[in-house]
This record gives sequence, structure tokens and C-alpha cells, in this order.
Amino acid sequence: MKKLWLLGALVALTLNAQPVLKLGTDPTFAPFESKAPNGEIVGFEIDIAKAMCEKMGVKPVWVENDFDTIIPALQAKKFDVIVSGMTVNDKRKQQINFIDKVFHTPGAMVVKKGSGLTTLAGSLKGKNVGMQQGTTYEQYARKWYADKGVTVTPYKTPDLAREDLMAGRLDAVMDDSVVLETNFLAKPEGKDYEFAKPPLHDDSIFGIGAAFGVRKEDTALQQKLNKALAEIRKDGTYNKIAKKYFSFDPYGD
Repeated sequence: MKKLWLLGALVALTLNAQPVLKLGTDPTFAPFESKAPNGEIVGFEIDIAKAMCEKMGVKPVWVENDFDTIIPALQAKKFDVIVSGMTVNDKRKQQINFIDKVFHTPGAMVVKKGSGLTTLAGSLKGKNVGMQQGTTYEQYARKWYADKGVTVTPYKTPDLAREDLMAGRLDAVMDDSVVLETNFLAKPEGKDYEFAKPPLHDDSIFGIGAAFGVRKEDTALQQKLNKALAEIRKDGTYNKIAKKYFSFDPYGD
């Protein structure tokens, strides 16, 4: 009887177990995704993904992965969804599918105050520009700067790029404008730096904004994620989460 009871309990646990959805992220992109001092992965996109998982009735399980290999890792089925500030553009759409837009904040470049540097290639000739490797900012720099006498230096993390900027090894750093403002310009170490003008613009690279990525064949999962995103947009959950992190609407136009 005891064995039968244990077997019944195991069956009940199995039937009641919540399905799991593995989410891949590179937690170096605060305030969108980063690691808290206790090791917990936190951030705007993390909270959005959790809210969507709740709507879908699945448990989110986070898998850390470097950003520059996150698409191959998705394709290798190390996880099922990319949640890592990934900009939707034509190059990436050839490899994976994206759900509907999650947020859209502009890209930017930071330079030292008084340097006179702009985002134009002519201004940056002979200079060294850094960014996180594998990002749309690296794509932009290689397209617009690399063959015009500008050194393009990718880094494993955006923090390393900013450290080299402060150490004088870089003349400029490219990243998401919110990330640069939150993690650098708004802090004491960023007081001597400013955004360069004009704003970065290239629709073929920066696309419609950022979204979660899924494998090409996972159209059913893509539809479920879109439905969950639409639901949290409609019921106010999205805006409630956004207000925790921003003083503006990160969804964009």
C-alpha cells in the first residue's frame, strides 16, 4: 500500500508540474537585464518575460549566455527564447524569428566633454570607438566607420568598453542610450562625458526596436508569446513594470 501511495503521489506531482520555458540572456545590459548582488537576474525585460510566462502558465528558467553567441545557442536548443535586448533587423531575421516589439530606445555614442567629436565618420577618423561585441552597434560601426580610418574595438561586455573609455584607451563608446544614461552618464564617473550628436540612425541595422527571439520552426511558441505580450500591454502590466525602471514609455512609437 505504501508503494502504491508513493506512486500515486509521484503521478500527481508529475501531472501538476508547471511546464518550463528556458530563456537565454546575457545579464550585462542594465536596466534591461543584469545581475543583482545576490546573483538573481533582474531587469525590465526580465520582469516583462516573467509576466508573459505567467500569462502562458509556464515557469521561466534562465540560462546565461554571452550575447555574441546567443543566436547559435538558441539554434542549438540550449534554451527556447532569447531575452536579451536584441534589436530586430533583417540580418538577424534571416537566422531566427522575433515576437512583436518589446521596447524601442535609440542607440547613442558617448564621448568626453569638450572633445568636439560627433557620430560622423569624418569626425572620428583616427579615433578608437568601442562597443559590446555581436551587437547592432558593432554592425553600425563596421558599416559606417571601419573603412573610413576609424578603429572599431568590440568588447565582451559594455562595462569593459566604458572602463577603457575612462582610461583613455577609447575615444567613444556606442550602446543603447538608456543603458549609457543609467549606467554611466548619471553616475559620478560619467560626469566628464556626454552624448555625441547627431543621433545614430540606420533602419537596416536598428530596425523597429528590440524583441524576444525564437527558432524559425517554433511558430506556435512565437504566437503564444505574442498573445501574452498583447495581454500584458492591454491589462496595464507592461506599463506598471516600465514605471519601475523608466521615467518615460520605453515601448516607443
